[in-house]
Amino acid sequence: MNMHSSAMIDMLAQPARAASVPAAAPASAARYLHGPVADFLLLGGSSLLLLPLLFLFPAAEIKVQVAAAMLLLSNVLNHPHFAHSYQIFYRGYRAKAFGPALGREMRARYLFAGLIAPVLLAGFLAYGALAADMRLLGYGANLMALAVGWHYTKQGYGMLMVDAALKRRFFDDRTKQILLANCYAVWLAAWTNLNVSIAAEDLWGLAYYSFAVPQPLHILANAAAAITTAASILAVALHWKAKGTLPVNGMVAYLVSIYLWLLFVNINPVWGFVVPALHSLQYLAVVWRYQLNYEKAQLGSEDFRKGSLARALFGDNPRGHMAVFVLTGAALGFLGFWGIPMLADQWVPYDRQAIAGALFLFVFWVFLNVHHYLLDSVMWRRENPDTRAYLFG
Repeated sequence: MNMHSSAMIDMLAQPARAASVPAAAPASAARYLHGPVADFLLLGGSSLLLLPLLFLFPAAEIKVQVAAAMLLLSNVLNHPHFAHSYQIFYRGYRAKAFGPALGREMRARYLFAGLIAPVLLAGFLAYGALAADMRLLGYGANLMALAVGWHYTKQGYGMLMVDAALKRRFFDDRTKQILLANCYAVWLAAWTNLNVSIAAEDLWGLAYYSFAVPQPLHILANAAAAITTAASILAVALHWKAKGTLPVNGMVAYLVSIYLWLLFVNINPVWGFVVPALHSLQYLAVVWRYQLNYEKAQLGSEDFRKGSLARALFGDNPRGHMAVFVLTGAALGFLGFWGIPMLADQWVPYDRQAIAGALFLFVFWVFLNVHHYLLDSVMWRRENPDTRAYLFG
């Protein structure tokens, strides 16, 4: 996110496992999340249209305007996409983490990501704030950058696997391993590049501190990214030659996620402000399809939300219930990123001489970005029955 969160992984990527997909779907029966053109634009194709346009304008003149516009847009796209992960992850959480329905491994993942990890992360940030340890808090922002990069790459890979499953254009295991290895390599290269190029930078007035990455490690990470990129190109070309087809929208999502949104995010001075919105749009394309399928499945029961205002207003209309989900996410996103931290910065006393910036905005943004990655790493696993039931329903 800010990929920001982990993300879609290799689910239903094997023909034998894709029980919910017809055994022999002709090309004309290819399935989409929202439609061929919409999927192309939402999953990443819009980047191929927007980035060239940015080069037509002088960056120095439009940078402030674009940054302001993207900050406003974040309340519509970026922040709700974080909130939606909480809405889905913690829905029926007791049964997921402690009930018998899921296997031991999945229960452990839900327990760690949902309870243990947020307590540890909050404790780390609280200690840094109480001790007014600016360097420790700055390393927290670096952890956020690490998690965001991982989230972007895995989400891009996951989008490729989702589109491949929808189109029944599956990759063999070797090709998938190469593509996944490329994600790891590009992610590490981008993170080392960030630490080499930035010594300290502000986030809401608090310094972001980088690590002293040894030059050999920096060179090795970028060499690995170049080698795995070449290997991925070859593997995909051989797959195309053998199968005669590719999941085009998924390939676009994969390429823009790990290269245009991460490794080369600084290709244009304004591009970095636009990328979070595009990443969030990619995420929302999947989450909204998942949630709409969930609403349709649940509304078959008269007991679903029986007596609730949503049921009274919308009955068994799934789009009405979906609208409630989206509006709730928008409200939660605003509260989590703006409302609560801004009130806390005004009302909660702390050492404002030692910590000159907006402390609570800083810690909330770091917490939500890192925790979002952890939630997604559990939610979108192929072992999760909800993913199978609702994403491809």
